[in-house]
Amino acid sequence: MKILICFGTRPEAIKMAPVILECRNRNLQYVVCVTAQHRQMLDQVLDWFDIVPDYDLDLMENGQNLNNLSAKIYSALDPILDKENPTTVLVQGDTTTALASAMAAFHRNIPVGHIEAGLRTYNFSAPFPEEMNRQIISKIAKYHFAPTDHSRNNLIAESVSVECIQKTGNTVVDALNWSNKKISDGFENDFIQKWSDKISTAKPWILVTAHRRENFGAGFKNLSNAILELSEKHSCNIIWPVHPNPNVSKGLSEELKNHSSIHLIEPIDYPSMVWLMQHVSLIISDSGGIQEEAPTFGVQVLVTRESTERPEGIEAGTSTLVGMNQVKIVQNVLLKLRNSKNDVVKNPFGDGLASKRILDFLEEQFGQNSSK
Repeated sequence: MKILICFGTRPEAIKMAPVILECRNRNLQYVVCVTAQHRQMLDQVLDWFDIVPDYDLDLMENGQNLNNLSAKIYSALDPILDKENPTTVLVQGDTTTALASAMAAFHRNIPVGHIEAGLRTYNFSAPFPEEMNRQIISKIAKYHFAPTDHSRNNLIAESVSVECIQKTGNTVVDALNWSNKKISDGFENDFIQKWSDKISTAKPWILVTAHRRENFGAGFKNLSNAILELSEKHSCNIIWPVHPNPNVSKGLSEELKNHSSIHLIEPIDYPSMVWLMQHVSLIISDSGGIQEEAPTFGVQVLVTRESTERPEGIEAGTSTLVGMNQVKIVQNVLLKLRNSKNDVVKNPFGDGLASKRILDFLEEQFGQNSSK
């Protein structure tokens, strides 16, 4: 068995890292190829998990569009597939990198394993283009690693063979547990040192993240207005690492930038985000990963989307859909803060053993045994 592991963005890197570490622990033959669809944000995660790619395609360009990126991935990845001749290619999630890598492997008749398979909104506009990407990958993939019963059932309903589906939990929980232990063992960086005293005040602190294309424009304006209202009328402190996409910063109200209780900061690295999630009172986000991570720390997430492919959080009470509606955001923030932290003792998205289950499954498929 020889595994080619392809990814290109920070979220993919976080969720692929535990699989790579488990391959390393089992002395399996694996090759890591990154497209660098994100560059700096990707590199931070690689450094944190001590992963050195075998191939770095370095494809990121300012203002890149998805068609050009896809074409470059096809062109750059094909000779790697030819040279390495892997028995399977692993992709994660729903990015352009995941789709193009899966398609490139399919064109060479190489089996594709899809990590985080089966998530669905069944609305191609939300999230865009991720919903289309993951549905196409499900048509291409041979092995489907579904994180939950919901995602597994979605695949079965789409006529994916049950024998090709393995329920694993989400590898993001594996990554979070690994990282939290490292931080608890004494890791500090400049961000943690700077904010550790500030976020211990009596006033509530709210973490905000936002990056979805479907929320550009009016959506970000509504979110900005909600943040201003929470700060000015309800004494909330806001910390908002602003996504580097210029469409995000352009959508923010100028009033946010000069408010003493609103801290618009540069994007932060993964360990800083893990630390921050543990220390805030509440999170407002359109991020899928944060919906999966926050329950580990008992922190509620208000999801600024109209639908989510992660209904497990809604059912468990760890997430609430509020859209980009100013009234809903403010009302739910006040409600959640009155109820303090969520009393969740189990993360509905996983138990930290997903990467082990993925490699157990693959070793069984290829008749390979290793010490586990």
